[in-house]
Amino acid sequence: MQRFEYKVIPAPTKGEKTRAAKTTADRFGVALTNLMNEMGSEGWDYVRADTLPCEERVGFTGSKSSFQNMLVFRRVLDAEPSLLAEPMFHSVKSEPAFPVLLTTQSEGAAPALGPALARD
Repeated sequence: MQRFEYKVIPAPTKGEKTRAAKTTADRFGVALTNLMNEMGSEGWDYVRADTLPCEERVGFTGSKSSFQNMLVFRRVLDAEPSLLAEPMFHSVKSEPAFPVLLTTQSEGAAPALGPALARD
């Protein structure tokens, strides 16, 4: 079972100028590409983008709601092989919930039973 760590960062809000990027969309694409390549070189895999609400303070007592565009990345945690070999759930040995009848007869022998008695 693989374990992951996650990193959430704000998406770029401005484009980056290059000779090939003439439009705003092209420049924004360059900024996003550079960010993705930087994160990938550090071992992070892109998962998704989310837009989440955020409360911000305005003045001394006021607040306003805005939305933030966030990028979610994850990478595999390095785990010791012994951790990966262990089962996820361990069986727990405990006392039975009901009493166990202990007999003195040998294993596999059935006790002698007599005829059933009628009850009045």
